[in-house]
Amino acid sequence: MKLLVIIPAYNEQGNILNTLKDLKTHCPEADPLVINDCSADDTLAILRKNGIPHLNLPVNLGIGGAVQAGYLYAKENDYDIAVQFDGDGQHRADCIRTLIQPVLEGRADMAVGSRFLRDSAADSFKSSAARRTGIWILSWLIRLVTGTTVLDVTSGFRAVNRDLIAYYAEHYAQDFPEPEAIVMAVNNHFRVAEVPVGMNERVSGKSSIHALKTVYYMVKVSMAILVAGVHTRRRKGTVKKA
Repeated sequence: MKLLVIIPAYNEQGNILNTLKDLKTHCPEADPLVINDCSADDTLAILRKNGIPHLNLPVNLGIGGAVQAGYLYAKENDYDIAVQFDGDGQHRADCIRTLIQPVLEGRADMAVGSRFLRDSAADSFKSSAARRTGIWILSWLIRLVTGTTVLDVTSGFRAVNRDLIAYYAEHYAQDFPEPEAIVMAVNNHFRVAEVPVGMNERVSGKSSIHALKTVYYMVKVSMAILVAGVHTRRRKGTVKKA
């Protein structure tokens, strides 16, 4: 099995080395690939100095474009599974083997790492009540347009197989892509599972979704989900805990 870990990074100079150390310690069989999204800090210099495999984007494409670049790399280099893994240290490498299990076993084309399943790690970082409410609204919208229930729809910690690697290399949502990417997968007849994982709180830097962007985020993502539901083929089902 060839396993690629796609790590989008924008201004992560304070986190990226610890993220790579976590991967090397807990999932050494994976090939890491950092996508430097035209960072304005020393992220690129750190990657070069430490010999970390990376793609350096000449312009800032946002999270969607950075992740899609990783999927293009995975497709062109014949990877079996690709894992999306944030560069800010919030995702935990010790959960990767659990995350990829339903994909390895052929039970799902995509596995989403969820903080909200009952047996998620007790020490898993929980977002604010306001953000959890927003996630619930987006989850409801996804269920409305697809018939499928996913609890942690904004989780960027996910694994996909060869078929979805090829699909996302050609078709991937931009800007705030995680919820829309689920809609695209389900409505194109890919199977989605949700897996309990633990997550950490960001140690350094700033999230791309802060208070000033919350309303914009909710409106934009809600519209994207509805549009994706109209323009892709409908498939009813329920995502089960893997």
